[in-house]
Amino acid sequence: MPHPVDDHLQLAERAIAAMRATALAARIAHARAELLRHMRTTARKMVGQPVEVAAAKVCGEWMKAWSLDAGAYPALADDIRGFAAAFCVDAAVSTPATQAAIADALGRLEAGFAATGTTLADQMAFRSECAHGWWAAVVPKPGSAEEGPFWTRGCAPHCR
Repeated sequence: MPHPVDDHLQLAERAIAAMRATALAARIAHARAELLRHMRTTARKMVGQPVEVAAAKVCGEWMKAWSLDAGAYPALADDIRGFAAAFCVDAAVSTPATQAAIADALGRLEAGFAATGTTLADQMAFRSECAHGWWAAVVPKPGSAEEGPFWTRGCAPHCR
């Protein structure tokens, strides 16, 4: 029969593994959702303007929030403009087709970031002035004082 301490250590390891997976998935989903929410809010302010003009302004606000200039992602420029334009079209009159266009543009943008070796969620978390603090506890910002996610921070050495 396993010792109760060993049983609890194994239970804890399984729970931590589940928590890690859930925390990582939650960070990705939340960072993406926050970007989408901001895009929708900004696009709604541009209703009534020509789509190309509105999309350019949305892109400008987005890059400003990420402390970047308009040329920050040259390989993704078309995907970024298309993503913003999809929101601008949807802001004027939201339909299943305009919503599908947002989903398609998001997929292209995600694939574009992946092709450059990063993710949309990481860029949102690492660059945005709107990043939520808990995201860095799950995946620390490069160059930060944190050396890893919160679950790697153990107890005091004398407790081992």
